[in-house]
Amino acid sequence: MRLKKAHWLSALALFALISGGVVHLFISQDDSPKNITSTQQIIATNKALDNSLITFSAEQADKLLVAEQQKTIALSVKLAELQSHVLRLNALGERLAEDANIPQKEFNFSQLPPSGGPSQYLVESSVKSFTELFSDISILETQLSNNEKQLRLLESLTLGHHIQDSSYLSGRPIKRGWLSSYFGVRKDPFNGRPAMHKGVDFAGKEDADIIATAAGVVSWASERYGYGNLIEINHGNGLKTRYGHNKQILVNVGDVVEKGQIIAHMGSTGRSTGPHVHYEILRKNKQINPLKFVYRKAKK
Repeated sequence: MRLKKAHWLSALALFALISGGVVHLFISQDDSPKNITSTQQIIATNKALDNSLITFSAEQADKLLVAEQQKTIALSVKLAELQSHVLRLNALGERLAEDANIPQKEFNFSQLPPSGGPSQYLVESSVKSFTELFSDISILETQLSNNEKQLRLLESLTLGHHIQDSSYLSGRPIKRGWLSSYFGVRKDPFNGRPAMHKGVDFAGKEDADIIATAAGVVSWASERYGYGNLIEINHGNGLKTRYGHNKQILVNVGDVVEKGQIIAHMGSTGRSTGPHVHYEILRKNKQINPLKFVYRKAKK
């Protein structure tokens, strides 16, 4: 059945009235003070969250920066230690080469051996980065490896030329004095706890002469932690001797010393309770009991 025109107009008017009421209802709800307050709270919460994220990011960045700085400082210290080691090796190598009458060009410790290949140059800056420090350390390690190879050859040449007949280890490292402490576990003189003593001690008067117990090449002649003023002598064949707590050192790294030569004066430097010499013998860089060498008969 077809609706009349009047009926259509009435239906449209009713629809318009209902639609207007619904729109008004939504508008009224959106404009209510309660909803406005909720919106402001959401905006404030979002801002607080953003600020927290910014603060967290800044703290994380600071932690990362501190960690990077600590790594850089550690590498800088390592680099300085390696550079110092290189200088000592250079001094030792130059003395050995000169003493063995080897041409300077054949053993030039101030430069790396000839090499080639493409190079990539780094931009210099006043503060080196972590990567640059790591690169410098790698270069120094290569130089150290090369120097050590040269030193092993020079050591064999020098010992063969000069001290083959007098590198026999025997006797005491003092002219006057007495044995005051043995090799092995003992009561630590500072804290009273059991501790391993990796040498023997000879006590005496301050300034008493300290002598080399065999001929060799001085490989250390300066202060060292625990030992005070220390002298180390390389005698070849994997043997070394150490003389600790000296008051005055009379030799230098690279010097060739003879058996019985005065190398220092007795003192109490380092971890010491009185004038004495801490005497060690090392075989392949490991301390062994020196007593059998101390009481060993001298070679005729």
